[in-house]
Amino acid sequence: MNHKHTQHLFRPGGPGFTIRPALLLIGLIVSSLVGCDKDGHAPAAATPPPPPTVEVTEVKQQDVPIHQEWVGSLDGMVNAQILAQVTGYLVKQNYQEGQPVRKGQLLYEIDPRTFQSNLDQARANLVRQEALLKTARLDMDRVERLLPQNAVSVRDRDNAVGKEASYEAEVLAAKAAVESSQLSLGFTRITSPIDGIAGLSQAQIGNLVGPGSANAVLTTVSQVDPIKAYIPLSEQQYLKFERQRPNDSEAPPPVPLELTLADGSVYPHPGKLYFADRQVDIKTGTIKVATLFPNPRNLLRPGQYAKIRAVVHTKPNALLVPQRAVADLQGKSMVAVVNPDNTVAIRMVKPGETIGTEWVIDEGLKPGDKVIVEGIQKVKNGIKVDPKPWKEAAATAQAER
Repeated sequence: MNHKHTQHLFRPGGPGFTIRPALLLIGLIVSSLVGCDKDGHAPAAATPPPPPTVEVTEVKQQDVPIHQEWVGSLDGMVNAQILAQVTGYLVKQNYQEGQPVRKGQLLYEIDPRTFQSNLDQARANLVRQEALLKTARLDMDRVERLLPQNAVSVRDRDNAVGKEASYEAEVLAAKAAVESSQLSLGFTRITSPIDGIAGLSQAQIGNLVGPGSANAVLTTVSQVDPIKAYIPLSEQQYLKFERQRPNDSEAPPPVPLELTLADGSVYPHPGKLYFADRQVDIKTGTIKVATLFPNPRNLLRPGQYAKIRAVVHTKPNALLVPQRAVADLQGKSMVAVVNPDNTVAIRMVKPGETIGTEWVIDEGLKPGDKVIVEGIQKVKNGIKVDPKPWKEAAATAQAER
């Protein structure tokens, strides 16, 4: 066969050329080249990834004290308004604002000169009336001596008796005037009626003070040891506490109270219930309850914010898991449970109260279940995992930092 005839047989469209077997041959060659490594050997089968490592802990079961919290405000045990009981000019302030004062301690002085003058006049009038009474009694004695001798008449005796009684009444009125003037003079020295903390002065030196004036209230002294804290109790909570009494004649059992201050610190002295108000507020449906807290260093002051917590009951055999083991999914709570074969089961749960860093689970778990605490974002339902014990101490220390 000559060269020209060969080109005719193998050119496209020629009688000795077919396209499909040629393409098949090229495909086999390319496949064999792709499936081999650089040395021409076939690759090994791909190994599956290892199961993810997670940290798990066992569900705890124990009796748990359940707390209830209320937000209230502090108030003095006694809040005594210091008033000016007589009208006069304020001449002296004898206390330091915001500092402790003792019962009977002098707080203010009002100009006493007018009141001293009134007292002197009242005393002079008393002396005069006592002199007149003495003269009337001498006259009465003389009339009684002369009457048996018919030296005086019965009418003279009656007049003497009336005069003596009239002067006795004048003496009593004069004594009352002296006492009233002494009281008014004493009111110019305004003292504290209780031990407590004295507040800001509402009047300045030189102000006209007294009943009906713009400066009737001079200051307020509050007794703060112990100090009261008022909290609003709902009707349901109030009824529950009342039903805990053994009988109607006995006081309710003591409930230790814990006070949390505005900076988040816990007050070191526990408190107690004091009394409940006489009525329920129809606007809020709550009853005001007073509690008492010791305040030896006067740290607590009236008007402060107070968050008060108390153990209201104990939940027996409660199931506890770390809070970080509970995930939120569109408003629903769920946990990842590791089965005995190390597969994961996602369960919906119903969480209850929080106790420290743990959560009480009311529904969805049982004692002995192992829940994933660390690595829950790596898993899904049915996947196999490599469970490790949860390092609780290290996690707690990191959370505290």
